[in-house]
Amino acid sequence: MRLMLFLSLGLNLIVLIPVCAGLLTEAAWAQQAYGEKTHARQILLSIYLAIGIVSAGLLVLQEPKMVAALLLVQVVYKLSTPITVGTFSHSVVVSNILISVFHIATLVSIFRHFQMSDIK
Repeated sequence: MRLMLFLSLGLNLIVLIPVCAGLLTEAAWAQQAYGEKTHARQILLSIYLAIGIVSAGLLVLQEPKMVAALLLVQVVYKLSTPITVGTFSHSVVVSNILISVFHIATLVSIFRHFQMSDIK
């Protein structure tokens, strides 16, 4: 379970650091994927920064229940993006779905760990 926690939190940082940097610097690829700089896009950047900061903190703290809460929220929003965007073919939607699959595996790992500890 600890390895999965580390991998999910690490995945968050590996993805979010360049995405946030691209949004902050107005990189062409970020504009193509996320659109022009608007208040809505800056709110999304704020959410991404929060997820990144919490992920970094949880890498140090390593509290499984807190990691589970973070990942659960991420899975819900990531799996809802095809509905809100209206397509499965957008690059951000595709990456959200792939990342959510990995996070679901981590959530299952956490759930099984606590389920097994309740049995003992």
